[in-house]
Amino acid sequence: MEPTMEPEGLESLAWMLWSAEVTGEACAPPREVAESLSIGDAYAIQRINVARRLASEARPRLVGHKIGVTSEAVQRWLKVGEPDFGALLSTMEVPSGGETPMRGLLQPRVEGEIAFVLERELPTEGVGVADVLRATAFVLPAIEIIDSRVRGWDITIVDTIADNASSARFVLGTQPVMLREIDPSLIGMALRKNGEVVSSGAGAASLGNPLRAVAWLANRLGALGERLEAGQVILSGALGPVCPVAAGEVVEVQLGARWRASARFVE
Repeated sequence: MEPTMEPEGLESLAWMLWSAEVTGEACAPPREVAESLSIGDAYAIQRINVARRLASEARPRLVGHKIGVTSEAVQRWLKVGEPDFGALLSTMEVPSGGETPMRGLLQPRVEGEIAFVLERELPTEGVGVADVLRATAFVLPAIEIIDSRVRGWDITIVDTIADNASSARFVLGTQPVMLREIDPSLIGMALRKNGEVVSSGAGAASLGNPLRAVAWLANRLGALGERLEAGQVILSGALGPVCPVAAGEVVEVQLGARWRASARFVE
């Protein structure tokens, strides 16, 4: 996935997405600005803006990764055969039960997921489900707040990758779930807004099993010379349809019968 564009072009597209986030004014799709934009170019643009965030005054830490495009339906929509990924920074986490300001968000949506918390690093190649099982400390219910800096969510796979896989914020539950307590592929998910179920699904929606999604990420990062580290959080992909969200709404995700995380959106 080496970039094909010149560095100046990559930097220009990265700055376009960065400016959209800072000003709150969504931009044109990167693919329309650079018609030859490749997946390698898109990840290079993503890395430029992740580095820019890490060097900002807030001095965030890289705390993990998100996996996107894990359902067959979304892959068909974007005309791709595998997921994508983005970076999770410490400044993106919202405490469960806390307030999530709409400030800084352009056109947010929410989705319910399983978050994996690793207690040991994973290998960089040949990673399978058993490796992920051994490396996982516990899982948590999670709300991913996705957003697009691209006007009207007019995206293809290269647009969302360049835009850090359309990530914005995330909320983690506070009650750890041991993998021996659940079957990640069968566990049910319900996402509620103001108490009403607006999205539902099961673990199998993420590549057939969220464990496979995490293994995919470990292998993909390994091919790029990176690895999943102990302590990192991995959002393993949406388990149901995404839903728009607005100020004044309370969103709650429930995994199984008793594991929850929630957030209240405010101006």
